Amino acid sequence: MSRLAVSRLIIPVLGLGMIVSFASSYYLLGVLAEPLAGGVGTTPGVVFTALSGAFLVSAALSPFGGCWIDRRGGREVLSAAALIFALALILLGLARDPVVMVAGVLMLGAGMGVGLYGPAYAVLVALHGEAAKKPITAVSLLGAFGGALGWPLTLLMIETVGWRGACFVWAGAHVVLCLPLYWAVLPDGRAGGRPPASGRVRWDGTMIRLAVLFAGAWWVATAMSAHLPRLLTRLGLSAAEAAMAAGLMAGAAIAVRLITLAAPGRGSPVAAARAATLLHPFGALIAFVGGKGAAGAVALGQGAGNGLLAVASGVLPLHLFGRENYGARQALVLTPARFVQAAAPALYGVVLDRSAGLAMLLSSGVCLVMFAMTFGLRRKPGL
Repeated sequence: MSRLAVSRLIIPVLGLGMIVSFASSYYLLGVLAEPLAGGVGTTPGVVFTALSGAFLVSAALSPFGGCWIDRRGGREVLSAAALIFALALILLGLARDPVVMVAGVLMLGAGMGVGLYGPAYAVLVALHGEAAKKPITAVSLLGAFGGALGWPLTLLMIETVGWRGACFVWAGAHVVLCLPLYWAVLPDGRAGGRPPASGRVRWDGTMIRLAVLFAGAWWVATAMSAHLPRLLTRLGLSAAEAAMAAGLMAGAAIAVRLITLAAPGRGSPVAAARAATLLHPFGALIAFVGGKGAAGAVALGQGAGNGLLAVASGVLPLHLFGRENYGARQALVLTPARFVQAAAPALYGVVLDRSAGLAMLLSSGVCLVMFAMTFGLRRKPGL
């Protein structure tokens, strides 16, 4: 196969890898928790507690993963992540007691720490430099199908081959599909393509603003992924109506990425992120004022805002600081987000138990803090 043909496969391969990785980790336990808990003799609560632990493991490993990307390149990091995901899923499939189950879930956290969007974006920055915005958007668009397809595919596997079989099928997808494609298609070498000029990445005001922005985004996104159907039932929808309305969130996330990909690309990434922070509060306001008939607005607002911010997590560090030390910097600004997302389901659940309006006020307030953080974001001098 020619070099040109291989280069055209990079975005599809990265997108496929993100679909498999998100579906078999971040979104896996949404449908696997109950049969997994029953199979190992525990409760779903224990499984979700283990998932919170997995988010903490992911957060702890994220800076290491960013430095690894800059030193060795995205191909090596993504290949290692595929093996970690596969081992974790095999461990879950073999689990007969809660201890082994918890170990498997925590190992999923290790895979998430080094194997989600960060290395994929770093590969694209190495290839395209400052022009990587469109490729990053394309991979983010494909990765969004990890959520849209992950739950129904896992449910189908459970119904067909059981929950243990579902774990083994996802493990096989990493080893038989993702790993060979990563090794055959992705370029070798470090993500940055040249020695870092400034050494260690240091925190400054712009980095802190980015960290707060994405910590808020990840907190709201995790809270919504755990509680959106229940929030919608509190707004007056039936369980079936809430499930259908909640599906609008994934559809909106995909649609807004498609629009971004088709746009000319001349707008400011900072302005796009600023607008994205207001979409959840706007949808929540419509839902609160409109009642049952407008309840789906909060799902649409959250999906669209989160879709834009997922792209921004890859584009803003590049836009503001350039490609130098991109992998380490991008991982560093997202590390606080990985920590706070671990507490989101429990905290939002407590507030939602009191009032749907109070819960939407909380998540909207977090978004307004994110909005404030977009002011003062300035490009590094000389870029």
